[in-house]
Amino acid sequence: MLAAATSPSSGSPAVPLIFALTCLGLAAGRVPGLKLDRTGIALLGAIAMMVFGRLPTATIIGFVNWPTILLLFGFFVLSAQLRLCGFFEVVAKQLASRLGHPARFLILLMVGTAGLSAFLNHDIVCFVFTPVVTAALRRRRLNPVPFLIALAVASNIGAAATLVGNPQDMMIAQIAGLGFGQYALWCLTPVLFALTCACAIIWRLSRHRLTAPLALPSDAVESQPLFDRPHTIKGLVILVVVIGLFFSPLPKEIVALTAAGIHLASPKFRTADLLACVDWPILVLFMGLFVVTGAFQAAGFGDQAAQWLAHAGVPLQSAPVLLTVTALLSNVIGNSATVMLLLKVANLAQPPAAYVLALANSFGGSLFILGSVANIIVVQQARSLGVKISFWDFARLGIPVTLAAMAGLLAWVMVMT
Repeated sequence: MLAAATSPSSGSPAVPLIFALTCLGLAAGRVPGLKLDRTGIALLGAIAMMVFGRLPTATIIGFVNWPTILLLFGFFVLSAQLRLCGFFEVVAKQLASRLGHPARFLILLMVGTAGLSAFLNHDIVCFVFTPVVTAALRRRRLNPVPFLIALAVASNIGAAATLVGNPQDMMIAQIAGLGFGQYALWCLTPVLFALTCACAIIWRLSRHRLTAPLALPSDAVESQPLFDRPHTIKGLVILVVVIGLFFSPLPKEIVALTAAGIHLASPKFRTADLLACVDWPILVLFMGLFVVTGAFQAAGFGDQAAQWLAHAGVPLQSAPVLLTVTALLSNVIGNSATVMLLLKVANLAQPPAAYVLALANSFGGSLFILGSVANIIVVQQARSLGVKISFWDFARLGIPVTLAAMAGLLAWVMVMT
């Protein structure tokens, strides 16, 4: 749990102002005239809390949920080892070899992406898959846009299947005390329903565009690491052991760090190469948000916000309300900031609430391009390869997929409660 903090009276009047400015910055994604991104904005907000929040440094540091940060770091290293082995490229190329039938390839791509995203960093999955899939589609003169959007959507959905699929779910699990097996069993049905709906909707809305030829530049793809079978087997075995140990009473962060330590002591890969694949901005973003939201809660404003929302007719303990608020906020301030904020004002003591928050932030990430980092990675990489995915291209598929996924989640909550 987050560290206990000071009483509301010890907070500074600057705390709600800093919190509000940080949220506005996260919503905008930038600050005019500056080169700040969302990570920089969160970090700047944390620094402002330290300077103007009238809180001791030890208290500020205590707001950071270090088990979550350490668990994230461990899984980043696990994913980095498999990436350097060429594992993701091999899987992507195997999927691309099934391009004989576009509908079959679309399904295989989405199922494969969702499966990998459930247990590995789904941002890395998108980062590696995008150029390989784009090159294969170009060679067949197929339109890459619907397939790449399907890749991002499947990544978002698959990441919700387990507690290690994305950073937000790891954080929710640590703070709400969710069990790995219990979560997976509860979430399997809505995830499978969402993935099935996504496949059907994307195929239905794009079937006349999948085979539309495009005049694209040459299909040059940046060099990929050579496949290393022994170290790939090593990485997969360690991953399976880690997932198995998550069912034990051992602290998850200790298990993940031990596995990361084994990979760091590698005879094959340099430490610098492994650490270069770690998503440091995400870690810094989370630490900054822990400080900003922790100070906000410690000053008593989190409880006040929850009471205000309830009086305004927005009770976050209601599954439909929490689901809707999570999805909308995820596309305004980002899913990481949304989860961090709602952890402070939503009551996760009721079991469905934690599950809804975990699934809704992932499903909601498919609504628009800015809904998740995975979407942005796919769109930016596609642009560098000469493929433009517009806001409308993504929205025309993302909106119906998200609505169907959310409807299935809501129905599942009603059945289970």
